[in-house]
Amino acid sequence: MAALKLHHDAASLATKYRDANPFPHIVIDGLFDDAALDAVLREFPASGEKQWRRFDNPLEKKLGYSHETATISKTTRDFLNDMNSFEMLLWLEALTGIEGLIPDPYFGGGGLHQIEPGGFLKVHADFNVHPKLKLDRRLNMLIYLNRDWREEWGGHLELWSRDRKKCVERILPVFNRTVVFSTTDTSFHGHPHPLASPPGVTRKSVSLYYYTAGRPADERSAPHDTIFIAD
Repeated sequence: MAALKLHHDAASLATKYRDANPFPHIVIDGLFDDAALDAVLREFPASGEKQWRRFDNPLEKKLGYSHETATISKTTRDFLNDMNSFEMLLWLEALTGIEGLIPDPYFGGGGLHQIEPGGFLKVHADFNVHPKLKLDRRLNMLIYLNRDWREEWGGHLELWSRDRKKCVERILPVFNRTVVFSTTDTSFHGHPHPLASPPGVTRKSVSLYYYTAGRPADERSAPHDTIFIAD
């Protein structure tokens, strides 16, 4: 497996990350080799495969891959392992200032995601404690795999204010665009509007979550599941 290549210097982006609104985050284009993501995209499982876990309710209509039961390609497995590597962790620590990051070997709630036309994920704040490892969830990294994606198809990731009242930033999920953001009880985000892509064109992404053993006192709360904003 080739060494992980990251095309942006994390330390040079740290101030921008820290000072971002509505909460610490950054949007980076071209962080990874296009070829590496194209290899994952070529082997991305079709939406009809049985390993996809289908969510279909008023809060979310999406597909999440069941990595624990599925046989994924070596290319995809190697990429996921790279995202949990020490090189990736050190880069994320330099970017965010969060020390002691721990990857999730189970990819609980993470890994491959896909949203079909008409799908959505309402605005929410994520669960805060890993159900198996009992670690504190600190970071999300979302990597988009959508070549030739059009603005009119939607699928924007929306970042909302801490008071839940307005969308502050909308991010189009284009190919090789990576979003990293700090995960707290007020980091509200989602893809709330039904996807308007043509039939057969899905919104594909890879989601990675990172943890620490403990978190700052002002961020602590009792363990909870996903917190959705009511319409």
